[in-house]
Amino acid sequence: MTLDRAESSTALVRRARRMNRILAETYPDARCELDFTTPYELLVATVLSAQSTDKRVNLVTPVLFSRFGDPAAMAEADPAEVEEIIKSTGFFRAKTASVIKLSKAICEEFGGEVPSTLAEMVTLPGVGRKTANVVLGNAFGVPGLTVDTHFGRLVRRFGWTEQTDPLKIEPEIEALFPKRDWVQLCHNVIWHGRRRCHSRNPACGACPVAALCPAYGEGQTDPTKAAKLVREPRG
Repeated sequence: MTLDRAESSTALVRRARRMNRILAETYPDARCELDFTTPYELLVATVLSAQSTDKRVNLVTPVLFSRFGDPAAMAEADPAEVEEIIKSTGFFRAKTASVIKLSKAICEEFGGEVPSTLAEMVTLPGVGRKTANVVLGNAFGVPGLTVDTHFGRLVRRFGWTEQTDPLKIEPEIEALFPKRDWVQLCHNVIWHGRRRCHSRNPACGACPVAALCPAYGEGQTDPTKAAKLVREPRG
């Protein structure tokens, strides 16, 4: 498909929503791939997932949360012990400092409970909009967009936006979809980015939204060869 530069705002909305419906049908199990049982666990897991994989984080969090399962416990944790547990996620010293600092802030500023608003959550040390929206959307049911590297790459490829700044991407994508769809939209797009629409050599020939995508042809278009590029995220 060649992007029509004269595509009207109405046509863009229709195309974007149709693409999302197709992605939802393609990935019916699309969800947050970090394991958690509480907002706090998801917050910590999201911090640990930076420059790592969700599968890797899911291997270490059961041990971490068995020792430090709430902000009060983590605030008093021995950094060396936390570092040893999360070492395989990478950048473990910086991540340890972050989770201990944010845990102390939760205890001191919010009575030991993870705040449930964006304005409050981004006051926590090391917590930006992306992390906050992950927690708000998946643990509290608060609509928001998680503009990670996959989401940003795909919405540009899809021709939904030309922006590269996450702060500018958010409002442009929000305008295309009902607020109730924002959280699931992110899951659908991110799953597609991890499985088919790779940063290098996307599987265009095995893409369910190829007919609606202006970037079709950037990757392998032969169906058989493209099918071999479809993969589950690395552990």
